[in-house]
Amino acid sequence: MSSVIAFDFGKQRTGVAIGNTFTMIATPHCVLNSIQQQPNWDKITNLIKEWRPQQLVVGVPYHLDGSSSEMTKAALRFSRQLEGRYSLPIATINEQLSSREAEQRLKQSRQQGRKKKINKNEIDQLAAAIILENWFQLRELNG
Repeated sequence: MSSVIAFDFGKQRTGVAIGNTFTMIATPHCVLNSIQQQPNWDKITNLIKEWRPQQLVVGVPYHLDGSSSEMTKAALRFSRQLEGRYSLPIATINEQLSSREAEQRLKQSRQQGRKKKINKNEIDQLAAAIILENWFQLRELNG
């Protein structure tokens, strides 16, 4: 069983999810606040030490027509930096609309209980879990 850490990269905050390749269950874990629009490398290093992942997954946002944006370039740069710092395999996956899906899931789950306000940290963590779920599904399809 090997652990996987997924990132929903953002310039202000990066959502993190943890999963493993045996159960293929992704769990929202935390949000890392950026420091002067740079990833919080100390906290990422701590996550890598704690979870000892065999794989890192980074969601890369593309426009609906498949074209790149500034965030696409920033997420790809982040994935290259992860690879350079930690020498771990990096997978990138199109994370188009993962934050919107996360928000919808949270709203749906809130309809059953109290109407608690949804915050951006919850969305970012869940978006990272959705990215990891999608990666697990693609991996299974491709054998």
